Amino acid sequence: MLVQRTMHNERMIDRRLNVLRVVAACGTVTAAAEALKFSPSAVSAQLRSLAGELGVPLLAQDGRGVRLTESAQTLLARAAELYTLWEEIRGELGDTDPDQIRSLRLCGFSTAASALLPYVVAKVRDVHPQCTVRIIEADPEECFELLLAQQADLAVVVATAALPPRTDTRFDQQSLLEDPLDLLVPAEHALVGRGSVLLSEAAREPWIMDRPGRTHHGLVLTACANAGFTPSVAHESSEWDTAAALVGAGLGVALIPRLARIPAGDRIARVPLGGDPTPARHVLTAVRRGSRRQPAIATALAALADVARLRATKPLPEKET
Repeated sequence: MLVQRTMHNERMIDRRLNVLRVVAACGTVTAAAEALKFSPSAVSAQLRSLAGELGVPLLAQDGRGVRLTESAQTLLARAAELYTLWEEIRGELGDTDPDQIRSLRLCGFSTAASALLPYVVAKVRDVHPQCTVRIIEADPEECFELLLAQQADLAVVVATAALPPRTDTRFDQQSLLEDPLDLLVPAEHALVGRGSVLLSEAAREPWIMDRPGRTHHGLVLTACANAGFTPSVAHESSEWDTAAALVGAGLGVALIPRLARIPAGDRIARVPLGGDPTPARHVLTAVRRGSRRQPAIATALAALADVARLRATKPLPEKET
């Protein structure tokens, strides 16, 4: 029981330090409050309290907003070291009594939440039957906010330019799998039946795209730009089943990740893409730095590696009928 109390006692490190870290990550007090599930006034009060005890200003007025002072930046750098050490200690304590691990919170983008994380939940429950596992569906950027706010323990994300760099000392990011993008076309399309096609062969097609600002929209734009064209957007859809229905109706083509599940019965076909590089999503795992050895997290990471290997060898269905 001592291990359980120690591992779940969030007051072992002054939680006001984490409030400061989340404000720095989110950019505003309001956004940090949402991530932490606090009120903005509570966030401001905790930072004022911390600044008063330290005797240095942490926030400075910057127009209508605030910015972190040099003292706050120094504190954040040292706090990163402190939190890494604390996560490592929690891992060592968990090794001594893994049966006391009571909860694990997983977060990930929609495809990961449906195609990868259910397997992970089953594996963690098998190894740690006393552990409650929760899945949170979230966009990649939000996943990192959840990790930092200690609202999640492990994230599965698609690599984008907006994410923290791999060198960010707050997180431990590792490659998980390459998720190829397939061209989704009507079942009777001329490209169906070929072993693979170049994305440029669809340059003159009407395109069904995700909405601007969404991760997949940027991914498709980049893939098409690398193939030498800008897609002509005919329709916008943020759901795979909607995009599949539009493609099946002959309204355009789309790029869809290999991991994405699409409904049968829409008279559509996946066509694998060739080229160098082959268009793909790069999927990563992320945890708070130092936490990788914690028993439940270690089990979940191993399960993700297993399911990634299984997915890599899964055959591609040519048609959905």
